[in-house]
Amino acid sequence: MKKYFSLFISGLAFFAPTAKSQTIDEAIRLSWFTPNGTARNMAVGGVMGSLGGDITANHVNPAGIGLYKTRELVLSPGFISNNNKFNYRGNDTSSKRSGFGLGTSGLVLAGSNKNGYSKWTSSAFAISVNQLANYNNQVSFRGLNNFSSFTEKYLEELTRDRADTNAALSNYIFGSSLAFRTFLIDTLSGPGGSVAGYQSLVPISSGINQMYNARTSGGYSEVALGLAGNMADKLYVGGSLVIPIIKYSRELFYSERDATNDPGNQFSFFEFRETYTSQGAGIGLKLGTMYKPSDYVRVGFAFHSPQFISMTNRIRASLIADTEGYAGRRSESSDNLNNGQAGRSKYTITTPWRAIGSFSIVLREVSDTRLQKGFISADLEYVHYKGARFAVASENAFDAGFRNYYAALNEAIVDNLKGNINARIGGELKFHTIMFRLGAAYYGSPYQDEAIQASRVIVSGGIGYRNKGIFIDLSYSHIMNKDAVFAYRLNDKPNTFANQTGNRGNMMLTFGFKF
Repeated sequence: MKKYFSLFISGLAFFAPTAKSQTIDEAIRLSWFTPNGTARNMAVGGVMGSLGGDITANHVNPAGIGLYKTRELVLSPGFISNNNKFNYRGNDTSSKRSGFGLGTSGLVLAGSNKNGYSKWTSSAFAISVNQLANYNNQVSFRGLNNFSSFTEKYLEELTRDRADTNAALSNYIFGSSLAFRTFLIDTLSGPGGSVAGYQSLVPISSGINQMYNARTSGGYSEVALGLAGNMADKLYVGGSLVIPIIKYSRELFYSERDATNDPGNQFSFFEFRETYTSQGAGIGLKLGTMYKPSDYVRVGFAFHSPQFISMTNRIRASLIADTEGYAGRRSESSDNLNNGQAGRSKYTITTPWRAIGSFSIVLREVSDTRLQKGFISADLEYVHYKGARFAVASENAFDAGFRNYYAALNEAIVDNLKGNINARIGGELKFHTIMFRLGAAYYGSPYQDEAIQASRVIVSGGIGYRNKGIFIDLSYSHIMNKDAVFAYRLNDKPNTFANQTGNRGNMMLTFGFKF
């Protein structure tokens, strides 16, 4: 069942008043992304492993900050446009959403070493912020399904926990209890009127029309404090202390409707709504080195440690079900069952580590960068996606239920994700004060299942102007996406998902000055 993203946890196993709502999706969201940079960096495909001289290096290879000899202030506003296409069980849909973003912005302070007793020629300090991932998006698809139902995850949850009717009524107030209280799922009678199990009133075999719509917002940003040194303009070493800041929200609407309108089905429709927010902050480290083995050639290597992030999630949910002659139309919400409060969970997540190797050729490599004619550069980045880990918060450290839940989730990550390589290439040609840039990048799938055709391909370009310490850069990146979206995941049968294609346009403007 691994092939189908099977988990022996439902992914939405909630226990009042704390909600355990973490899934593999969150691990992917915090590791599989195409990061921003300055407009110059975005225009050349994101290559920065061996170039340096750009504040984006503080978030990629901090050794590149060591190329600075002056002070610099940078601001990089951006605009992002999403155009998504989905195919769910043969039905095509599309959605669009746009919003503002932020590329690398901050301050670099650098100076030469005037002490002749040191081998270090210069050093630099940088403080910057960069939005690694932008979550502003709209995901919407629909289709006819005669294979599975959203309600089956509730049946799995109650069966797994051997829940009696009191537990079904009260212990799962963000999921199964809503379905049980609205008679969307009900008991199966055993001998002597005992409860033999649970059943769903959704008539799967005759077909149901499913609809999924999620509106997401927020971002994964990073504050970096970097320090780098330059030895004889040949060797550069650096490191940055990074503080990840996460803010994510999702407004979800999901529905299933009887496709036959057969009154014998005793089911008309149900609608599930969920409001979910996730916030957190943490710490990490990035280390790097760059070396010039000869004129015109630069090589670089960087290592990004796992980031340790403390998270707090909040969730509210409601459900309306119409089972017609069986129980009529009923509604219930988590607010009614939790004194008007949102469910809350605290936990930690460790993101995957990364390693970057890079090679650059600089045209007319001279100490006066104003006289350089351009460059071509390439990066190879390995990301250990299956290294993501969830852990119970300290306040629940001695709760066996929490420990078992996160152990199961971590096992699912190992079974279903893999490490993969991202590749970037880009170049620049300089004509006095004007520069022209092109780039491309490929981001491989984090999934083990080859049936999930996931990838991201980027083509980019831009122009730049530099004169008398002032610079203005403009870039556009066109990101072609392939991914999979699961409306729900089941354990006892193969899962169905929507194939996502489409593109994201990212326009970035950077302006700054040296002083």
